Amino acid sequence: MTSPTADVEQDICVIVPTIREYECIRSYVENADEHGFDTDRLFFLLVTEDFCETAAMTEMLSDLGVSGAVFDGSRREEWYDAQGVESYGHVVPAASHAETSFGLLYMWNNPQFEYGIFIDDDTLPHDDSDFFGQHMENLAYEGEIESVTSDEQWVNVLYQNAEEHGLYPRGYPYSAMDETVERSTTTIERGEIVASQGLWTNVPDLDAVRILMDGDLEGQAQTRTVTTDFTDDFVAEAGNYLTVCSMNLAFRREVIPAFYQMPMDDNEWSVGRFDDIWSGVFLKRACDLLGKQIYNGQPLCEHNKAPRSTFDDLHNEVAGLELNEHVWELIDDAGTDAETYVEAYRAMADALLDADADAYRNGEFLPYCGEHMHDWLDALDELQRVPAPADD
Repeated sequence: MTSPTADVEQDICVIVPTIREYECIRSYVENADEHGFDTDRLFFLLVTEDFCETAAMTEMLSDLGVSGAVFDGSRREEWYDAQGVESYGHVVPAASHAETSFGLLYMWNNPQFEYGIFIDDDTLPHDDSDFFGQHMENLAYEGEIESVTSDEQWVNVLYQNAEEHGLYPRGYPYSAMDETVERSTTTIERGEIVASQGLWTNVPDLDAVRILMDGDLEGQAQTRTVTTDFTDDFVAEAGNYLTVCSMNLAFRREVIPAFYQMPMDDNEWSVGRFDDIWSGVFLKRACDLLGKQIYNGQPLCEHNKAPRSTFDDLHNEVAGLELNEHVWELIDDAGTDAETYVEAYRAMADALLDADADAYRNGEFLPYCGEHMHDWLDALDELQRVPAPADD
């Protein structure tokens, strides 16, 4: 672990799940330097696996002169033991993108981190945009912004040029397509924005069915997004859901209780690929209950998804496709009296526990998620309740 500069408040934890393309961090640090963003505010937390180049990752952070730590599977187990939460290690699934939840636990255990940023390792920042600075500005935003709603209760984050490219992002319900979009203006008060979702150029974030429909067998897409596809930043009105992709996302510490990255891939039903999508659904419901907002748009990142079999992605997604059509409906009226993120999240967890599992293919995955959501809150409570020893 590298150490922060003593006289600078290190308040941003940058969480990067990675197994091979960790060098992308160099571009993000260079972007910060070029735009005058103080990198001493940043702590890079790399979540990786035992078979990966952990020593090289640590050396890279040192070479860049930034603070950070690398946690492979073994080191995560050691961390759970050191913090006295070894009984909650199961909330972070093995060999899954949802291992980003470990980063949230780490943040929660280190209260100096007021902000978190998720970055996927197949992305790069746009040179002309202050990546970190823009996310921080978004979280502090106050003033007028475009507000979007639809007659299907879902907002397509790619709606601004959808008539031309026809794209819907990964996780957008098929039953909510062909929606009628309405745009208006709303006024945001300072502190109301709790998450900032940056969108993406080059390879759009699509599910496998949509990639196949776009004629691509290599897991990417023939249709690509460009900067001009994103004109105005926006929020989705209360009562509307949207896909939240964690490849380029900043958030306030306060949302962590309601932002658990769902336990995908490492489960007996083989449900995967919806970890950040479902966590975004639950976060949006919590935001609606508490009068908060998710900011969408800038800063853009360049998504350079590596070629892979579209059918492999389809295999990983198909087990949860039907559930994805309905999970938002199951929590849409949960937590109406909630006054905190914890209360809102417990109500949503209970809604999944009470769902009719027999009504859906792999429906037993719903109470499985509900149990893990409760365990997530208990793990956060345990970390907060028991003074933790140093982990370095």
